[in-house]
Amino acid sequence: MARVVSDPVPRPGRAKPGPVGDLVSGDGGAQPVLRSVSLRCRKDPEPGWRVAARPPPCALLASRVETEKRRPEWGRGATPGCISYLAFSHYHYFSECILSGIMSVNGKKVLHMDRNPYYGGESASITPLEDLYKRFKIPGAPPASMGRGRDWNVDLIPKFLMANGQLVKMLLYTEVTRYLDFKVTEGSFVYKGGKIYKVPSTEAEALASSLMGLFEKRRFRKFLVYVANFDEKDSRTFEGIDPKKTPMREVYKKFDLGQDVIDFTGHALALYRTDDYLDEPCCETINRIKLYSESLARYGKSPYLYPLYGLGELPQGFARLSAIYGGTYMLNKPIGEIIVENGKVVGVKSEGEIARCKQLICDPSYVKDRVEKVGQVIRVICILSHPIKNTSDASSCQIIIPQNQVNRKSDIYVCMISSAHNVAAQGKYIAIVSTTVETKEPEKEIRPALELLEPIEQKFVSISDLLVPKDLGTESQIFISRAYDATTHFETTCDDIKDIYKRMTGSEFDFEEMKRKKNDIYGED
Repeated sequence: MARVVSDPVPRPGRAKPGPVGDLVSGDGGAQPVLRSVSLRCRKDPEPGWRVAARPPPCALLASRVETEKRRPEWGRGATPGCISYLAFSHYHYFSECILSGIMSVNGKKVLHMDRNPYYGGESASITPLEDLYKRFKIPGAPPASMGRGRDWNVDLIPKFLMANGQLVKMLLYTEVTRYLDFKVTEGSFVYKGGKIYKVPSTEAEALASSLMGLFEKRRFRKFLVYVANFDEKDSRTFEGIDPKKTPMREVYKKFDLGQDVIDFTGHALALYRTDDYLDEPCCETINRIKLYSESLARYGKSPYLYPLYGLGELPQGFARLSAIYGGTYMLNKPIGEIIVENGKVVGVKSEGEIARCKQLICDPSYVKDRVEKVGQVIRVICILSHPIKNTSDASSCQIIIPQNQVNRKSDIYVCMISSAHNVAAQGKYIAIVSTTVETKEPEKEIRPALELLEPIEQKFVSISDLLVPKDLGTESQIFISRAYDATTHFETTCDDIKDIYKRMTGSEFDFEEMKRKKNDIYGED
């Protein structure tokens, strides 16, 4: 049985929420204990998915100190002021964090350096709320109606985890789940004609949905049955379709699906950002829809999970994994120079010291001469005092506005979470709107999404460049991650992680290689 938190676990110094099943507090304000509050699953997931106690703040440091005591040979043979490492990470984005954990498990010596005083960089969760106001240069302090500043953990990059997706597999195989608590989001919705509707992804939901007419429901049900039975290794399930050659447009035509159904199938189920997929072989799209359905089957409410206390918990979890395997961390460490000799990276200089390395992983902001801009993403963080209308008062949800519904080339996404996830003050909601910029007036582009959220108490607007590496990094051994796109899930980020891994090691990404060894020192039972 999967263990997923159904109610938030308070931390010391935070107000205790209302009744939460079997939640018990220790004497003298000790850390509360959650006794197996679980959600019923339709399908048992892999072993290891369970409620895990969050490590104390000092746990990461303690793990690192213990590891360094076991590894006194570090730095031997290096010149004064130098430390030698096999792999080096400018640990800034979430991608670098996962890769460093994997490399540490695989026996690499990893050093993390970050110019920021916190984990996660652009994918961090900002707390207290006063820091968010300062970051976005909002004058004055947050109003008293916002509650205590420490009750807020606001994500800068909104993302959900697909319950059966790649990131969950990474968490399970590395057992980083022992450091994190998750909650299932309460719904996935799609925009049509100015209104939002629950996304149907099963036969029963398709027949009950008000998104389609009676005859279209029957046709869509047949399509879902076909997708559920499809197996690319069994030609008997193809029904005259060649998954490697038949374009997805022809598959939709085979089942006589209308444009509105095609819109929400491609964008809310298969999670494509544009309609380019229509003329590509259908196999990838069918597998994406299967992933959505399988993720939904895990917990029933929706296919998405979200960590309590915000996405900033994820990089911290992988940071601890790396520390247990000997990784060293330096936060608030300015980067002076990346040293390259004969076209290959050999080290990084910071405050007069040099860390020698054979490989470097970094985000685009550290090597601006090695990346190029391919677009922009606008994100608007909105603080609300109410759930989004027509979502059945959900405390968390995703809304996708397909491009064709608002005459655009790319989709608009809304990711909403709340105090139920320990990221906002009691009774408050955080909705983050994101999309790829297409015009010179990006704020006008997201107006359809903002209208769904009104009234809005406070907005925080940011526009980020979409940066990608100019080369593969195999010559220089400098491997650069891609900037985060506008999507509200981690699947594209995981694709980037697997791609970097292949370029670094020369071999395909293998989840089995991520498994912790039996003689690991976990730091807790």
